Amino acid sequence: MKRIPLEYAILGLAVAATVAVAFPARAQGAAESTADKVARGKYLVTTSGCHDCHTPWKLGDKGPEPDMTRALSGHPEGMVLPPPPKPVGPWIASSAATNTAWAGPWGVSFTANLTPDPETGLGKWTQRNFTETIRTGRHMGRGRQILPPMPIPVYRNFTDADLEAIFGYLQTLPAIRNRVPEPLPPAAAVAAQ
Repeated sequence: MKRIPLEYAILGLAVAATVAVAFPARAQGAAESTADKVARGKYLVTTSGCHDCHTPWKLGDKGPEPDMTRALSGHPEGMVLPPPPKPVGPWIASSAATNTAWAGPWGVSFTANLTPDPETGLGKWTQRNFTETIRTGRHMGRGRQILPPMPIPVYRNFTDADLEAIFGYLQTLPAIRNRVPEPLPPAAAVAAQ
């Protein structure tokens, strides 16, 4: 029987110890990375004004404020709006008191439900759907155009890592079932039909 030189035995033990220590550390590092990514996503959502339009506003003690019990759930499905006022003078757009419905030359747009509800929000979306929506300015990257006031030209400047962090954070929110209406065409187009 051949004997293994002492140097090889020590090298083998060192490799085994390194592998045993490195793999749990990698798993822990990945978990920290995910937590860091979600925290970054929350920061980006908070500082990029997402709550300004996607969270319905209510009247608080000090005036209008976001209703955080419905955070990022979009235009309330039960809120039926009358036709928007006609633009007058230099004013070309108007918004509902909730700040979730906007009217202008494009028609009427309603802010989307960004919560992970599978039927009415982003619950069935993939990271790719989300990224393509921002990159193309089209619903799910290939559908209808995303309308004002969504600042797609600005948000296209997010890096892929930013969009991954934002989507990762949105997926951690409580799912809120809230079916947002489809956009309405411009009044001139409706009148011509």
